[in-house]
Parts: sequence; C-alpha cells; structure tokens
Amino acid sequence: MVGLSHIGLRDMCRTYLPKGYKTIWPTEMLNSRRLPTQKLGNTPETYRRENETYLVPQILGNDEDFISRSLEKLHAWGADGIDINMGCPVQKALKHNYGVSLMGDFDYAAQVVEMTVRHTHLPVSVKLRAADATDPNKTIPLIKKLESAGAAWVTLHPRTATQKRRGRADWDQIRALKESIKIPVIGNGDVQTLEDFIKMKEETNCDLVMIGRAMTVRPWLFWQISEYLGLPTPIGREGSAPNSPREEALECRHALKTYLSTIQEHFPKDLGLRKFKFLIRTNHVWLNFGHTLYSQTTACKSLQECSDVIDKFFESESVQMVKKTELRN
Repeated sequence: MVGLSHIGLRDMCRTYLPKGYKTIWPTEMLNSRRLPTQKLGNTPETYRRENETYLVPQILGNDEDFISRSLEKLHAWGADGIDINMGCPVQKALKHNYGVSLMGDFDYAAQVVEMTVRHTHLPVSVKLRAADATDPNKTIPLIKKLESAGAAWVTLHPRTATQKRRGRADWDQIRALKESIKIPVIGNGDVQTLEDFIKMKEETNCDLVMIGRAMTVRPWLFWQISEYLGLPTPIGREGSAPNSPREEALECRHALKTYLSTIQEHFPKDLGLRKFKFLIRTNHVWLNFGHTLYSQTTACKSLQECSDVIDKFFESESVQMVKKTELRN
C-alpha cells in the first residue's frame, strides 16, 4: 500500500463508514531509520487530521535504538498502535534485513517484537506473510513466538514473499492460525467484494478482515458490509449501497471526485497530481475500458484536467465495474 494509504485515501474511505463506527487505519510503511530525523506531520506519509483516531503506523525496523527513537516520535504524533511490517518483499526492505527478511529467523523476529513492546505503551501488532504457500505449520511456530514476545494481534496474508500477489491466498492458513493462538487474527488477501468478506469470515473465523487494494477502488465496501451486518447507513448516504456493475461504476466516479478533493486539500499540486495518477494506475484494472481512463489521466497536467477526464469517461453507459481482477505485480 505504499503510495496509497495516506490521508487523502483515508479521508475518502471514511465517508463510507457506517455512522458511529470506526476502523483501524494503517499508514504507508515508515522507515525507523528515517523517522528519528523527520518532523512527523510534515511528510506526505505522516500527514494526518488532528481528530483522526485508530491510526496504527506501520514501521520497518530491526535496530532497537532506531525503533525506540521512532516510537518516541510516533507517540507524540498521536499513534494509537504500532504495526511491525514483516511482509514487505521489496528489495529496499530486504537489503536492510527487515520486512519479510525478518521471517527468515524466528528468534530474531521475536526479538524485534520484544524491543518494540519494551519501548511503547501502545499495542504492537505484526503484519506478515506465509512462510510456505500451502503448509501453515511452517508459519505458525513463528507467530507463536511473536505472540510470546508481546504481539497484541497479527495480520496474515497467506502468500509467500516470492508469490507477491500472484496465485491464490491460502485462507486455510488463516483458519489454522486462528485455531493455534490466543491473540486476535486479522485475515488478509483476495478480499475484493462483499462476498469475499463474508466467505473469509465464515471459512477462517478470523477476528477481523483487512482489505487493501480493493478498498482503494471500492471504498463503498464499508457501506455494503454495514448493510449486510445491519449497521447504520454512512452519514450523507441514502438508499442502498451500489451493487450492479453500472451502479458501482457511477459510485467509483463519485469516489474518485471525492479523492480529488481530499488530495487538493492535503497535498501540494504536483504531488497531489502524482498521487492521483498512481491511484488510477493501481485501480483502472477494476473497470472495463479502464486502460482508457489510465492513458487519459496519465496525460493530464492538472487535477482539474483529471476531474474533466473522469466526468467524460464515466458518461458512457458501457463503463462498468469489474467484480474481481488479478493483481500480479
């Protein structure tokens, strides 16, 4: 979710939450080697509203000194929890021996949790991948060590680092993990629709569900889920949540316009334009003819041009939302 889970996206997604309800909000990954020298709240990754709650910044780290100094900054910034990233497979995380590299040494990974817990009064969670594509018994021993080290909850994306987002997330591993540890388990991976949410809850018995990239394009999943659970309608919404492919496409237009507004509020013009284009680059695969939207917005020189492109693109009745897609990169 690098480049995506920032204040602009949170503001947009929050408009679909059922009235009176909250959820956990991660930040983009924050490097513990950089945080001590940064002024939090002044970097794009740490922009936040004063009244934002349930913010759980996700940190990359393995050195106690850097972690302790980072946590001091995050306490003052207003974090409500700390999440340790043990799932990132990108090279810049691997070369520093954090992210998914921590999974290569179970005792070392547990030590990172212990040192983080030692320097914060906040709950410490861990986001990680599967150690094996099909065998939960390769991952569960690690997570038991993390539990003993003080992890408050874990989020499991049951794909390996080499799989990245290819193949199928093995939800059986989430179920096996839930049956093996006492702390809460959050399930993650391949949740793109309301039906996926329901199925994951039923098949794994996980405590919560984390939805990543699909929520950036289908934020009204909050609305659909709240209807399914019998929760209140989001503030300012009327009627039923969008459901048909065309209804979802029109809601996508509305969500993108809202996102444009939040981007303009929080980011300098050039950076806001880059953020918007990156969102379209990520999301266009969920729209038929989405490649056209992607190419047209890529050529835009301003957010106003992007807004005009969105209006024209979604005018066509043939533009519809695709139910599910594969994210291979």
